[in-house]
Amino acid sequence: MRYRELGRSGLSVSEIGYGAWGIGESSWVGATEDESVRALHRAIDLGVNFIDTARGYGESERIVGRVVRERAGDEVRVATKVPPKNGTWPAPHGLDPVETFPGEHIRTSLETSLRASGLDHFDVLQFHVWSDDWVGRGDWLETIAELKQEGKIRLFGVSINDHQPDSALALALVRSGAVDSVQVIYNIFDQAPADTLLPACEEHGVGVIVRVALDEGGLTGRITAGTTFPEGDWRNRYFRNDRPAQVEQRVAAIVADLALTPDEIAGTALRFVLSSPAVSTVIPGMRTVRNVERNTALSDGRPLSTDQLAVLAKHRWQRNFYS
Repeated sequence: MRYRELGRSGLSVSEIGYGAWGIGESSWVGATEDESVRALHRAIDLGVNFIDTARGYGESERIVGRVVRERAGDEVRVATKVPPKNGTWPAPHGLDPVETFPGEHIRTSLETSLRASGLDHFDVLQFHVWSDDWVGRGDWLETIAELKQEGKIRLFGVSINDHQPDSALALALVRSGAVDSVQVIYNIFDQAPADTLLPACEEHGVGVIVRVALDEGGLTGRITAGTTFPEGDWRNRYFRNDRPAQVEQRVAAIVADLALTPDEIAGTALRFVLSSPAVSTVIPGMRTVRNVERNTALSDGRPLSTDQLAVLAKHRWQRNFYS
């Protein structure tokens, strides 16, 4: 496993991190706690030292905390997220931060997360949504400073709204020096963060945590026309109507243009993300030991070539399946 600095924080994180939404036994159907625990342990065995969870991920914080406590001898960094008080995802423009992240709500959410996980601190506390309208307003910044001083968190980050890297870019926040990391969707299809967000983070020493590198499974090659998911699985909405067929066609074009075999697309998608020097870590969801072993094997210092990246630039696909 190779490691990168999380911006200017001094925190070293594995370039392949662990996205723990899927193990929370809520929105993703099929996870079991026994397999999730095995997958987490195997990830740590293979050098993963960064796990991303959230208050809103069902049982995820509890399961992650259980494994981290069982691996007390390993230095594992855990990030979690505070949901907005008003429960609105993504954050529309015009909201006052007192509606979304008042200090009392931040503290209460963190204390709940600490109890759920059994941990005494989190390495990164992130707001689960963000709007640059909130810079310089409200008491959230003072609360974050207090929580750092109390040792309950080490770093502060924000999770940028889905597929809105420009309108919710957080440039003012990045430039303010108040944030240590940003989490953003970045993948072969959604390349918009590379336009301005990633360069700004690199310039100002802000760490970048990349989520959805595999497009919720779209960039694994396993989504084809007619693909369905178990009842209650949120992907039935994400991949509804003719979307699986659209994805299948787009993936087939990438495979053809890069002369890949179909089972190489997922690895190529992760290498695409890691080819950016601005990226600190990518956090694919890994619900099985098999997925852990396949994904961590890509941390081998072999980014995509300039020619490959030029080809992939042509496969940018601006759309929002979350809507």
